[in-house]
Amino acid sequence: MESDRTLSALGNEYNPEILRAAAEPHSAQEFSELLDIPIATCYRRIEELTGAGLLELHDRVLSDEHRRTNVYRRKIDEIVVQFEGDEFTINVTKRPEVKTKLDDVWREIAGE
Repeated sequence: MESDRTLSALGNEYNPEILRAAAEPHSAQEFSELLDIPIATCYRRIEELTGAGLLELHDRVLSDEHRRTNVYRRKIDEIVVQFEGDEFTINVTKRPEVKTKLDDVWREIAGE
């Protein structure tokens, strides 16, 4: 994960809110409605967070309109940024693989 890209993504408006909400999978439309973010901005922020390795495509689900919709969730559990003089370090704790697999199993059982 690139430190500069990660820090830049975290500093953009709405990105921290999207990451907080992405503890559970949501579509761009759901993020937009939940967080009161314009939908076009929401798509751009999702693309930015995905590119920075902070958000991931979780699944493609069938919407109420019978269209495939991407749902996203956090790829990380924690980010710690430390500044020392002119330098900074970023420590990222990724979602445990076990947690990810359990989420997938639960989704299958629930019929989602």
